[in-house]
Amino acid sequence: MHSSAPSPRHPIGIHRRELLQVGYSGLMGMGLAGLMPGVGRAKTADRPARAKSLILIFLTGAPSHHDTFDMKPEAPAEVRGELKPIASRVPGLQVCELLPQMAARAEHYAIVRTLAHGDNNHLMSTHMLLTGHVQPGAFFDKIASRDDWPCYSAALDYLHPRRDPIPTGVNLPNDLVQRPLTWPGQHAGLLGATHDPWQIKADPNEAGFRVDALQLAPGIDVERFHQRRELLAHVSASQSWLAQAAENNVLSNQQHKAFELLTSSGLAKAFDLEREPQEARERYGRSTIGQSLLLARRLSQAGVPVVQVNAGRAQTWDHHSNIFPTLRKLLPPLDQGVAALLDDLHGSGALDETLVVLLGEFGRTPKINTPAGAKVPGRDHWGNCFFGLFAGGGVQGGQVIGKSDRDGAFPATNPYSPGDVGATIYRALGLDPASEIRDRLDRPLRLNLGTPIAPLFTGEA
Repeated sequence: MHSSAPSPRHPIGIHRRELLQVGYSGLMGMGLAGLMPGVGRAKTADRPARAKSLILIFLTGAPSHHDTFDMKPEAPAEVRGELKPIASRVPGLQVCELLPQMAARAEHYAIVRTLAHGDNNHLMSTHMLLTGHVQPGAFFDKIASRDDWPCYSAALDYLHPRRDPIPTGVNLPNDLVQRPLTWPGQHAGLLGATHDPWQIKADPNEAGFRVDALQLAPGIDVERFHQRRELLAHVSASQSWLAQAAENNVLSNQQHKAFELLTSSGLAKAFDLEREPQEARERYGRSTIGQSLLLARRLSQAGVPVVQVNAGRAQTWDHHSNIFPTLRKLLPPLDQGVAALLDDLHGSGALDETLVVLLGEFGRTPKINTPAGAKVPGRDHWGNCFFGLFAGGGVQGGQVIGKSDRDGAFPATNPYSPGDVGATIYRALGLDPASEIRDRLDRPLRLNLGTPIAPLFTGEA
């Protein structure tokens, strides 16, 4: 009996059943995205964008401000802790003794010492700092969902979609997940998976580091690669059982983007750290954070607008106990890596157009305590006051903005919210916080409700 069903075998020799067994994600080296919501309206910021890119260094778990960039040497022993402050190149600005390279580069960055939001939960606070918004329907340990607000790269991708194969956002070297908890704020949230940043899950410091989604499979030459493209085009055109029409359109778009990414030599070269001189790799430090910051600089130079570097896994900086021995291990590689990043950006002239932000989701309690069962003291969660470091992208370096009280417990001057951090980032990237985005129900929403931290750009703290 004659059938109108498409041929089970493609001309280049793969059987339809084999295709289903392999799966489209396997052929493309990437997962499928969700549907795109309605189109929003971008507004231009009130002044021209200085930053072409953002490198966001997220100290997940939340570092102690008392033991890094807001030390209190005159406070009682149970507040000031074991670590000593050292002078920086900026008069009056002291930092932790474990940050000597950052002390020597203080003219390149500004410290805001009065960030505050009052929340003490990791997940809700992470959402606030990575999106500039309170998490919708927030409750203790509310995991990521498509009701969340979008991360900065997702909003930028939505309002200014790219016309080239370069992704708008890349997160590395790991996602923020602690089973069964997936931290909110690291995805596109209500904008849909189409705008999710690319997530790298590999340590750039490991020998043979590679990003599989951006490389051809072993043994696949360029000709065979284009044959695979022909295969997918053939299947998409001939198999009615793939999915509904709208989903097929997204599949086609994502296939096209995947192929372009795989053949984008500039992006592929950016991921190839072996191209970097060994001297440069050593300057950043042969550590996960050091090589991740080097990779972030290379991706930024290759045209990726937003790179988020997670300095640890989910709660690396969460020091309820054993805080001082742990900081003695964590701070030196961070110090080395961030200093090298600032040096390279400044030396190449790229610092003016690259906004660098370093922060965690909150601070730590002023008073040191020893939890039950612990032998070495630590500090607990504290959202009432913490720091953020900002450099480049028009930021006036060499200044301290705001002042915390004697014990570093509360802002003694004007506090700044996560919304203000978000507004600052958007303005630096040329987006007006009043821009309109639309959720999955096509409802209009204001991008951000905060106010940019003006002293960062005017130098008038």
